[in-house]
Amino acid sequence: MNIRFFFQSKTSLQNRSNLKLFITSIFKKEKTKAQDLNIIFCSDDFLLNINREYLNHDYTTDIITFEISRDQNGITAEIYISVDSIIKNSIDYQSTLKNELHRVIFHGVLHLCGFKDKSTKDIALMRSKEDEYLVLYFKK
Repeated sequence: MNIRFFFQSKTSLQNRSNLKLFITSIFKKEKTKAQDLNIIFCSDDFLLNINREYLNHDYTTDIITFEISRDQNGITAEIYISVDSIIKNSIDYQSTLKNELHRVIFHGVLHLCGFKDKSTKDIALMRSKEDEYLVLYFKK
């Protein structure tokens, strides 16, 4: 599986090799085959423009996940993450920036594995999975 990180906005993402391995393990554990994943760290403005252009939503968000294709070789996808929103979320939720950044990364991966976050029940399951993977990742 190819996982690449791109930085339109600066963030302190450490241990990228370990994170790539962990993301691969999430796909494996969730029985989802993945081929290519680009994770792009950007600003609120950049993500707002994507939200407007591709989803017809006129609001900011912390993450947008695009599944580009899915075939016998697996998923090809892009995850856009607003560093501005991650910083705000870490303050609002009284979390560390490191924890919030990883929560959102895992959130995007979980979307690609089929998890939703529209209903109350779906949100609860998504949060539970995010927490599960945060504990597993940071216990290393």
